[in-house]
Amino acid sequence: MAGLPEELAALQAQVAALTAQVYQLERLLNEAPVVSPGSISPSVLPIVRPPTFSPPPAATNLPGAAAPPPRLALPRGKEGDLEKKIGQYWLNRIGIAAMLIGVSYFLKYAFENNWIGPAGRIAIGLIAGIALVLWSERFRAKNYLAFSYSLKAVGIGALYLSLWGAFQIYHLIPSPAAFVAMIIVTASTIALALSQDAELLASFAMIGGFATPVLLSTGENHEVALFAYVALLDIAILTMAIVKPWRRLLWGSFAGTMALYIGWYASYYRTYSGDGADSQRPLTVFFAAFFAATFAAIPLVTRHERSTKFSGPSITLTLLPLLNASVFFLQLYAMYERETVTLTWFALALGAIYLGIGAAFRKRFPGEDTSAINLLHVAIAIAFITIAIPLKLEAQWITIGWLIESAVLLWVSVRTRINFLRYLAIAALALGIVRLLVYDQFIATTPIFNARFATYVVAIAVLAGIASFGRQHASEKEKPFLPLAVVTLNLLALIALTWEAADYFYQQLAVAASYWPRSHQISIVRSFTYSAIWLIYGAALMAVGFRTRSAFVRWQALILIAFTTGKIFLYDMSQLGGSFRILSFIALGAVLLGISFIYQRDWLQLTPHSPPDSPTDRPAGESL
Repeated sequence: MAGLPEELAALQAQVAALTAQVYQLERLLNEAPVVSPGSISPSVLPIVRPPTFSPPPAATNLPGAAAPPPRLALPRGKEGDLEKKIGQYWLNRIGIAAMLIGVSYFLKYAFENNWIGPAGRIAIGLIAGIALVLWSERFRAKNYLAFSYSLKAVGIGALYLSLWGAFQIYHLIPSPAAFVAMIIVTASTIALALSQDAELLASFAMIGGFATPVLLSTGENHEVALFAYVALLDIAILTMAIVKPWRRLLWGSFAGTMALYIGWYASYYRTYSGDGADSQRPLTVFFAAFFAATFAAIPLVTRHERSTKFSGPSITLTLLPLLNASVFFLQLYAMYERETVTLTWFALALGAIYLGIGAAFRKRFPGEDTSAINLLHVAIAIAFITIAIPLKLEAQWITIGWLIESAVLLWVSVRTRINFLRYLAIAALALGIVRLLVYDQFIATTPIFNARFATYVVAIAVLAGIASFGRQHASEKEKPFLPLAVVTLNLLALIALTWEAADYFYQQLAVAASYWPRSHQISIVRSFTYSAIWLIYGAALMAVGFRTRSAFVRWQALILIAFTTGKIFLYDMSQLGGSFRILSFIALGAVLLGISFIYQRDWLQLTPHSPPDSPTDRPAGESL
């Protein structure tokens, strides 16, 4: 029964072929001349050959030809791709997981019943890992790359876990032996990755390499061994990135190095020993500098590539040097927080080094557009120099450095058209403003001419530059955020002026602390001064709004004046007395009446004009 449909299809094809032959014979007979039977000689009789059963291509289009049976078309497009993905990848991964789970349950059952001893268990793991790696090569030879790499991942993981169990769980081998064995596994995986041109295998080696110190940790401090191993691993990964275009490995190397460094630093680093000296710091600074130098050399030793997602060079050549410089300086700051002079010299040296890297990068690629990388290194150098010069004086200069760094990054972004640098600039600006509002708070003995007010001025200037130049250079998605810069600018100005007044009265209160009437009088004057500052600033802001015809600025002035009005009526009326109460209300009334008069005169022509004969163009009650 299974061959019946095929036989029917063959018969239909034969019938269609015969029908086509009959049709051709009829057409020949109709076109041939009429002759008598006697005139036909046998030599000229046509030889009629039996028709073949292969249907001609156009037989289905001839009149009377039977149409072939319809065929069921297989799904194409997305359905075919989904089916292929499920069959090749997901079923493969699920099958491997199921097999591993089954083998794990078998081994667990065997271990619980003591069928296999500790040495046997480790041997099974090592043999299985090596077997899976070797077995995967057969699938790679048949071009089943995904399945082959999946088997290699399982096999390499089994080798690492077996060595970990041999050392940590069963104590069958000493730590040096396990360490050397894991290095051999990592080196072998790197060799496979290079020979097979497989970045995925290189990532397996990187993950296993950085996991080795964690798997073999004994809870003791082995700084030299740990960081020497990490340094060699970083050099190996950098070498692979030089030979192959595997830039993502550099990010993994940076993340792994920082994770191991931070973990060691949090557990074992002690800034000062019992005698007051810092015995760990020189060695730690050496390794931190070595790591920073390794990643700082990436633009000089790797290829100059363009980004596939952003306009400009690749993110590895731009963002990674910036992160590397920031992290290294934070490491130095953590170790030299009490020695600002030494930290200042470090910052100056880093500024000079990054200027040199930028210049060397331009010389290495003379025929290419390297302005973006060069300007980025210049920006990093400017940030270090900005921090270094006054670092030994006041900590708020770090805030100034962040603010100036944000301005420089924005300038570099506009010049090089590297959009993602703008996000870094906004992050630096946000850090600077948060530090300014939260951390850099102290009593200034000199009004206006002090470091805190200067820091506010720098922040206000940066925000003013963003609001001004953003109209020309900001994208359509960024322009809605420009009003936020203007609002933040005005808030910082108000906070700065209020702080100056607060510091002045704080000193007055400190002198008159023992005499309550004098202290109370100073508090009253302070409250009046706050209201006066806010009211004057609101009036000035309203004047700017009228002059520039900016409704956005005028609305900010109205909100500030409304807030000040509420303060005067709800607080100052009960607290102030005598002349201060009179002055508060007179000043408030004058400002409100002046603003109201400007709106009534409609100097900005905010009210739509009606025709001259329209009664809506005249005040109520006015006759014609």
